[in-house]
Amino acid sequence: MKITVSIDDDVVKKVHQIAADKNTTLTAMVREYLTSVADNAPPDEAARKKAVEELRAHWSSLDSRDAAARDTTAGEEAAAKFRESVLQLSRPMGPRNWIRDDLYDR
Repeated sequence: MKITVSIDDDVVKKVHQIAADKNTTLTAMVREYLTSVADNAPPDEAARKKAVEELRAHWSSLDSRDAAARDTTAGEEAAAKFRESVLQLSRPMGPRNWIRDDLYDR
């Protein structure tokens, strides 16, 4: 799909230079950025709730299978709650495509 974007000429010149320094093109940089935004978008609420329910069902099935063999300890319960929290709060961070020097303007 082709799109049209209005960008200040000075910005375009600077980004063209940055692209040339990185041996790429402005179009490739925009495409890479938009792809990373799409790949790292947080899941919608319905998908998040479904994932939490699947995790709960999974842990419940493990607990019911193992209940005869052992009692659930407080530590195991805390670990299960922690895993659920991580699933609810996690967001993908994407690839690390920067180096330390990129973070500092020298």
